[in-house]
Amino acid sequence: MTSSSFAALVRDYLKERYEESPSWASSLGLTEYDERSEDLSAEAFRRRDARVLEWTRRFRAVPDADLDAGERIDRDTVLSSLRGRELMQPRAEWKRQPNTYLNPSLQGVFTLFLHRLRPERELANAARARLEAAAKHVADGKANVDFSLAPRVYVERAIGQAKAASRYARELVPAEISNPADRERVAAAGRAAANAYDDFAAYLGGNQGRASGDYAIGEDLYTALLKEKELLPYGTRDLRERGREQYDLLASEANKIAKQVDGSGDWVAACERLNRVHAPTPDAMREEYADWTERARSFLRDTGLVTLPEGERCTVEPSPHFQRPIQAVASYNQPPAFSDSLHGHFFVPYPPDGTPPEEVQKRLEGNCTAGIPTTAVHEAYPGHHWHLVMAKQNPSPIRRTHFTSYFAEGWGLYAERVMREQGFFTEPRFLLFQYEATLFRAARIIVDTSLHTGEMRFDDAVEFMTKKGNLTPPNAKAEVGRYCSWPTQASSYLTGMLEIVDIRTRWLAKRGAADRPALRAFHDAITTTGSIPTSLAERAISV
Repeated sequence: MTSSSFAALVRDYLKERYEESPSWASSLGLTEYDERSEDLSAEAFRRRDARVLEWTRRFRAVPDADLDAGERIDRDTVLSSLRGRELMQPRAEWKRQPNTYLNPSLQGVFTLFLHRLRPERELANAARARLEAAAKHVADGKANVDFSLAPRVYVERAIGQAKAASRYARELVPAEISNPADRERVAAAGRAAANAYDDFAAYLGGNQGRASGDYAIGEDLYTALLKEKELLPYGTRDLRERGREQYDLLASEANKIAKQVDGSGDWVAACERLNRVHAPTPDAMREEYADWTERARSFLRDTGLVTLPEGERCTVEPSPHFQRPIQAVASYNQPPAFSDSLHGHFFVPYPPDGTPPEEVQKRLEGNCTAGIPTTAVHEAYPGHHWHLVMAKQNPSPIRRTHFTSYFAEGWGLYAERVMREQGFFTEPRFLLFQYEATLFRAARIIVDTSLHTGEMRFDDAVEFMTKKGNLTPPNAKAEVGRYCSWPTQASSYLTGMLEIVDIRTRWLAKRGAADRPALRAFHDAITTTGSIPTSLAERAISV
């Protein structure tokens, strides 16, 4: 196989992936897929499983000798992704996870208006087409979900999301359209989609008592995902021990900072007191996030710690309504990979509609004033936003489309660490919360590995994250629900960060310098590799 035939293989592979998931293609900026929706029938899932095996065979057949160094990394990136999908096939998540039948139509509509890559009339037509697909998705969900396999927590999360989706489709999507005739057509499709979501919520609620599946994937599968998908050298129990060691080490350091903050020498107690100092409303919280996001950007500009691409910007916005029931933390949505846009969206966690006032205040405690600088760094500068606008510079379509949170979230936590090292967190209370954020990620490793080996149950995990992760009970419950639904992801933050620090140490040692220009060179180099497994990223910057 020649290099040109490898490029053709990649094109064919990606084209099939886009056709399998048009909403994902739209999020990448491929607007020709905007009017299309996923096929979520049982037959389609079985067909995709078979294609994973076929594509694995084809990419494995490509020898090193036929590829240059960059293409070998692309091939290995694809194979790691395919192996992850293959490993999860026996779980049949499409039978277990009801959210499978909500996310494509919701995210597929949301990204159209988030990025607005086409004239509004065309966006309205695309949104209408995707809203009209919601009824078929719900019908597929009712046919496919097996309550003997579906864990109760999956069903509970899906009910909350379906209820939020109903309001989103009925009220919020039509409000995106200015032309009255177009708006009414979208509203009609929105009402039909809302009825389907309401029907799905009622169906799931009526069968909730039958949900008896286990979310735990087991130690063997967890280890296989670490080693064969993420290309890491350790298994589940080694990872958990690493999490425990890091937690103890970080707690010792945090206790020293707590002594400076309030004299207590107890980081948990100090954070609990600081939690009570927060914005009075979600809107005021968003303003605090926006202020610190700009401060972090200014720090980067003044220090030259990274290169800021011309034209990049990051806006700080309320989280999407349909994500609020299942997302209790900040998030980020990157500019489409195949567009000229460098505009990212940093979403701060608003409570779901109808949340009681006392719980709203509890959620605001989880976004206290002292913790906001760290989150702004993680999500925006030089965290996810800066990383992902840099990644757009990579010409490889594989690097622009393939993603692992072990690099992306590892980078977000690394961004916090390097800003701490460089003096951004000027007050002890801010510094304490950067340590708290890292302790939280160490606690996540302990909980995630323990949940999925079956050695910790849901309520135990909530209690652990409340006591050891400085979370309020509502946020802890939402977090643990996420860990159950997305095995290995919660472990990616601290694990990836430590891998990136090790790569940095080796990279700087070879160059004999560790000053800010050397750090900038490292940061610029590794972020432009994309979000690929960390060992492949190190290969990429060593070429």
